[in-house]
Amino acid sequence: MNRVFTLNVIERKLFLFIGDIAIVVFYVYLLTNRTLKGTFDYNEHGLTIFTVGVLFFSIIAYVIDIYNLERASKPITIFRLSLVVGVLYTFGIFFFTILLINTTVSRPYLLLFLALMPFSLTAWRLICSNFFISQPFLKNTIFIYEKSFENEKDENIKHIEGNKNSNGFNVKLGISTCQDTFKNTKRLNKITDKIDTVIIRIKSYQDMPVEVEQFLTKAMYFGKEVFTFTSFYESTYEALPLNLLGNNFYEVLHLKNKRSHYIQKLFTMLIDIALCLVVGLIFVLIVPFVFFFNFFLNKGPLFYVQKRIGKKGKEFNIYKFRSMVVDAEKSGAKMATNNDSRITPFGKVLRMFRIDELPQIISVLKGDMSFIGPRPERKVFVDQLDEMNPFYSVRHVIKPGITGWAQVKYKYGENLEDSLKKLEYDLYYIKNRSITLDIRILFKTVTTILFSRGV
Repeated sequence: MNRVFTLNVIERKLFLFIGDIAIVVFYVYLLTNRTLKGTFDYNEHGLTIFTVGVLFFSIIAYVIDIYNLERASKPITIFRLSLVVGVLYTFGIFFFTILLINTTVSRPYLLLFLALMPFSLTAWRLICSNFFISQPFLKNTIFIYEKSFENEKDENIKHIEGNKNSNGFNVKLGISTCQDTFKNTKRLNKITDKIDTVIIRIKSYQDMPVEVEQFLTKAMYFGKEVFTFTSFYESTYEALPLNLLGNNFYEVLHLKNKRSHYIQKLFTMLIDIALCLVVGLIFVLIVPFVFFFNFFLNKGPLFYVQKRIGKKGKEFNIYKFRSMVVDAEKSGAKMATNNDSRITPFGKVLRMFRIDELPQIISVLKGDMSFIGPRPERKVFVDQLDEMNPFYSVRHVIKPGITGWAQVKYKYGENLEDSLKKLEYDLYYIKNRSITLDIRILFKTVTTILFSRGV
């Protein structure tokens, strides 16, 4: 018998969002009814302030990435992010309201508004964090796997449950497809009654044992969720699990000749033009300052030019402000790391604020790069990565970008293994490329710069 209340990842995010919005609406009401002195005309300004309040909060919350459940399961992270979002929101909506309505304010209520809203948001999210990992509110799951995946069973279960059960699943049982369990009808009936979800990992569904197929069919009859592990991984982590795809890779990625998405191409072109104007202006303004400090703190060439692999596997020049010592790779090609000794003190400042990336606009203007796409890599590393995974070069089907899905979803890449992990996100982007996803990347890039995440 199913429990009354269980939530999957999407439902948990929605649950959090509804609670957040309830808090936002309450404090906007407090702002307009107690903080502002004088008569507040709801007919004239009410709808505007409440609408802007909800939209403004949603944008800040998305940019700060507070709906990432893996991160939202850690109390210290909840506390830090909730306070940042709360403080930005309260000050932002307050100044917007004052600009819209020329009125005086009640200082005691203003202090209450500015102080209590961030802490209310933090308290709500801490409560939710404990609520989400409570056993009664997790979906009991059975993981069915082929015997050849026995060695990966524990790692697969970790992916299913997430950090502190943040994905909403509690794997009660892992069964190999060759076990006799599937021939025991009584036991299977008991299992079916006690689970909510079935996740299966198998190489070939054509060779699936009849007993397993009958179990899955029966589970669906009784309203249970049934996922393949690959589809679960892709929808939950927004990445393609390379080690799981095998011979089904091209089927999953849907690589085939098809009509171009002209709207997507037009959007990409407009984004490139708009950002070229904005970033180009910043680049022109900042060059004299970098040149000045470079002369004293980072002696050597201003720019660093390097060959990278672009669309269709062709090499092109990428330009950056030099952040490392001269002849940093005289002993051979080496990937940069977070605390790389080759980075100069001034170079650390450039990298911290992503200023060293600005000259890449030259490559965008030349048509070798776009603003959004997989990050280009050097040929020496591409060759090594191709040997490690034959699908690495698939990322060269589109133009490389200054920022991309892997950059905003994964940590700083320091080795070839990190590059392969980022490949999962790059391939997800290629498969699911859309205007919406591009907008998400642009928003999340702001977070990456503000909090020094990604690369």
